[in-house]
Amino acid sequence: MDTAKAIRHLKKVDPDLAEVIRRVGPCDLKPDMRRTIYASLVRSIVYQQLTGKVAGIIFGRLLDLFPGKKFPTPESILALPIDTLSGVGLSNQKTQYIRNIAQAAIDGVVPDSRKANRMSDDELVDQLTSIKGVGRWTVEMLLIFRLGRPDVLPATDYGVQKGFALAKRLADHPKPKELLAAGECWAPHRTVAAWYLWRTADTAN
Repeated sequence: MDTAKAIRHLKKVDPDLAEVIRRVGPCDLKPDMRRTIYASLVRSIVYQQLTGKVAGIIFGRLLDLFPGKKFPTPESILALPIDTLSGVGLSNQKTQYIRNIAQAAIDGVVPDSRKANRMSDDELVDQLTSIKGVGRWTVEMLLIFRLGRPDVLPATDYGVQKGFALAKRLADHPKPKELLAAGECWAPHRTVAAWYLWRTADTAN
């Protein structure tokens, strides 16, 4: 992902985003390539709808259930009693979603990193959202923070919507369709645009 090129493009096509970029400074988005696709999906489920701090504690407890392993295999997740899995602080729904991902990994629905790198964004969205509990937002987070895809705009994300409303001085958050339409001019660098909108939301009073 060429963030410098993306910034030049965004400044050129969107004066409001240009102001955000001047205020926030350089983009330091760096995808974490160390995790497998399967591990990234499990982590995303844990982190959904929670603050980073709380999610980090629960994620740590989950890993502690499997001492000596960098990350639990799908088989070890499924071998664990459901009550033990949910006992780390996961809701019953998230517990089931994580088990669904583990089964999908065994069944070959979750690609390995090499195969994922050969698949398009849309192909990954279509394939992974077939797993119950994995929505488009979850796959978009994977595309951005694991695979480093340059042109992803998570239009349903609260932080992105909030950042857009602030940048554009709007009274209300945009609907996803409105955000996607407004973001057309940012292509093919919508990932960096989303990153700046997140920073805008994070730094708002």
